[in-house]
Amino acid sequence: MQFLPLVGQFAAQALAQAPAQPASRTSAPPAATPLGKQPMPMQLAWVYDAEFIGYFVARDLGYFASEGIDINILSGGPDVIPESALVSGKAPLALTTPDTTIKAIADRGAKFRIIGAQYQKSPLGVISLSETPIHTPADLVGKTIAVPPVNMSTFQALLKLGKIDKRAVRVVPYQFDPTPLIKGEIDGTVDFVTDVPYTIGLANKKTVSFLLYDFGVTLFNDTVTVTEEFLTSHRAALVHWLRAARRGWQENFKDPARYPRLFKETWFRGTGRDTDNEIFTNRVGQPLMHSPEGFFAMTEEAIQRHIAYFQGIGIRATREMFDTTLLAEL
Repeated sequence: MQFLPLVGQFAAQALAQAPAQPASRTSAPPAATPLGKQPMPMQLAWVYDAEFIGYFVARDLGYFASEGIDINILSGGPDVIPESALVSGKAPLALTTPDTTIKAIADRGAKFRIIGAQYQKSPLGVISLSETPIHTPADLVGKTIAVPPVNMSTFQALLKLGKIDKRAVRVVPYQFDPTPLIKGEIDGTVDFVTDVPYTIGLANKKTVSFLLYDFGVTLFNDTVTVTEEFLTSHRAALVHWLRAARRGWQENFKDPARYPRLFKETWFRGTGRDTDNEIFTNRVGQPLMHSPEGFFAMTEEAIQRHIAYFQGIGIRATREMFDTTLLAEL
């Protein structure tokens, strides 16, 4: 997912049509908005997969409907900028990466607010083969690492925090395909540890990985981001959305293997990923999403870590960019 120059590019990108969501396992989506329901499209950061399974559970089991929300879950992908959906009005709510969202607010004056965080610790990590392992940032020196354009600034921040000269690491483009790593053409990739190790395992290779979070890049991921205008005008609906989505994740993690199997022919049809991959993603992601405060929590300590991280790399982040008052109503 390439993050282009903000605001103007957001608006241009938002004109693209997202794929239609699949029908529920039990019934097709209604042809018209149900009486009394608040329409709420939400833009995902990536394609339909287990990263977002809690929302699919909440929709199919009627949790959103019971909260008065007529949900429409819009697929993302490598060319989709979630914030563009907010700018265009295509969706009032999007799952974003906090570094791009905070930068948009700080540098371009984007009128966004973060109201929750799906991942308490970002799943973004450095993944290598166990035969040539990379255990820490210090091990990156002299290595060739494939980095997606969207994560380039985050990776450079990791090097800065580790006091590693960026010239000591050879960085090449990464298109979310670990084949070059499997073939030994590169030493590591920057990707989600909740997914790529499974893919590499299919090639009978074992992996070693570390989270960027554990070495100073203390970021949430899939942050629930809305426009200031929608937050003001539809505050109650957003509280209902958070409550329904939280129920969806709670239900999903009662058995992380159940819903990947149930959704094989609906939400996950045609993705090219097998059910075991979705189960792997679901299980590995669970501890990264967990908080004693409940799903989507943003504790003051975590927010202050974000602010300190951003200020440390020269981005002006403030407490006002995070609104925790809706979570307090759950």
